[in-house]
Amino acid sequence: MKFLLAQINPVVGDLEGNAKKILYIASKASSISADFVLTPELSLWGYPANDLLFKKNLINNQYKILDQLALDINKKYGNLSISIGIAEIINDSFFPNLYNSIALVEGGEWKIIARKIILPTYEVFDEKRYFRSEEKVSVLIKQIKNKTWRLGFTICEDLWVNKDIEGRGIHRKNPIIDLKKKKVDILVNLSASPYTLKKLELRSKVSSFAAQYLQVPLIYVNQIGANDNLIFDGNSFILDKNGSKIKQLKSFSEDLSSWDIEQTKPQKNKFEKSEMSSIFDALVLGVRDYAQKCGFKTALIGLSGGIDSALVSAIATAALGSNNIYCVSMPSKWSSSHSKSDAKDLARRLKINFNSIPIENLMSSFEESFIKTISFEMAEITNQNIQSRIRGTLLMALANQEKHLLLSTGNKSELAVGYCTLYGDMNGGLSVIGDLYKTNVFKLCNWLDSEDSINHRKSYMLDTNVDIIGENIRTKAPSAELGPDQLDTDSLPPYSILDNILKGIIEEKKDLQQLEEDGYKKDLILKIISLIKKAEFKRKQAPPILKLSSQSLGSDWRVPIAISY
Repeated sequence: MKFLLAQINPVVGDLEGNAKKILYIASKASSISADFVLTPELSLWGYPANDLLFKKNLINNQYKILDQLALDINKKYGNLSISIGIAEIINDSFFPNLYNSIALVEGGEWKIIARKIILPTYEVFDEKRYFRSEEKVSVLIKQIKNKTWRLGFTICEDLWVNKDIEGRGIHRKNPIIDLKKKKVDILVNLSASPYTLKKLELRSKVSSFAAQYLQVPLIYVNQIGANDNLIFDGNSFILDKNGSKIKQLKSFSEDLSSWDIEQTKPQKNKFEKSEMSSIFDALVLGVRDYAQKCGFKTALIGLSGGIDSALVSAIATAALGSNNIYCVSMPSKWSSSHSKSDAKDLARRLKINFNSIPIENLMSSFEESFIKTISFEMAEITNQNIQSRIRGTLLMALANQEKHLLLSTGNKSELAVGYCTLYGDMNGGLSVIGDLYKTNVFKLCNWLDSEDSINHRKSYMLDTNVDIIGENIRTKAPSAELGPDQLDTDSLPPYSILDNILKGIIEEKKDLQQLEEDGYKKDLILKIISLIKKAEFKRKQAPPILKLSSQSLGSDWRVPIAISY
């Protein structure tokens, strides 16, 4: 039996476009005489479809498109079998009234062959809002070339059942144990599993456990592409019955790869990546897909001369091309000469469009207006926020005028403690590094300017003869430059300390006592906790944040604003 693994990038809700993509894949499968094409979870819809699944017209249209797709595949490519992820309607009076299902298209018709059993409701997942859980495991009996095969089908979370590997037990059902009784020949998992740090390692472990437990090969097909804040990395693979990897597909890129069940020798190209290169690839894909799927060709960035905006500019350039990136420096009277020159030099190295719009006169106009009309003399914090909001207004005006996608440049550390200005530097359609702590911003920039990134820079057509970020930007002390000689450490602890405490609170869910046991002072911990609480109203109004960690401050962060604990 010959499989074609189709690691595709669907557009959420574009049923017709996704169907055309699957039809194209069918042509590729036919050209290599594949027997069975496997596409990811909800491949006809794109994942996550969220509340689009409540639209009855889309659900009904899905069936018409699937009917036509089955006819087209049969007419053009004959006896070819393709698995397609769909939302299957349940005709009863209960809610939710959908299954997350797999349809098998063959012979000009289609039928349901599998339904998702375990529905995740944690982090960004909320599948119980839309889907009903299936009770029984799914086995497809397939006759290929005079041989009968028993294929066990699972959908994404159905594979995540080993609490010793995952570190938590959240499911009572265990489809893998149930499949043991069915004596399957091959285990298939069709997924839409988003990228987070260490996710690939975890996927490999849970998959290896399942293959070894069932003593059969495992085929894992994952979606790629970015949909809003979620980034899907692909990284599909095949394991032998001992849980060893024999095939690895590309990361962060569409990929088609065939596999014959007789092939048991590991392939040579494993597409291994470092953590920093994976983060960079993920963010580039996140920006590129968000822009393209939302209809933007160009992006706008406020370039301060600091490390955050420098990194976002580099990511955006890699994603959209240097000709499509527009940067604006907006110096005030407090802006240092090195920040002005660093911003200009960075734009030159990246070969992106650059302009400078001084804001000193605008700032003076605000001050004069307040004093003359209401005898209002701005306090220091008000003055700082007005500067940020002037810059935010200018950027939004330019974005509106030129139809640019405005990219927000704030990092996770700042967003966590509220070291950012609502309607100012938080303005934008997408937060690129909002799930990257400041210390990791420095790490990523250091990697980008190192020899280890040369091949990456070549692949994105970034200059390999010069440092991209530059030593000046990488080594200077972080500063918002909203006041004379201001440094971030004037009001925050060093980021090496702050980020560790933040990670303990946000990702690791540590309490005060646990953080004290880690060696941090009680007063400092309480201060940071207070800052996190006070900044919640800002995060609720932030643009979508590209998710990199197990706990971002975006859609998977559901803390109330008005709280006391």
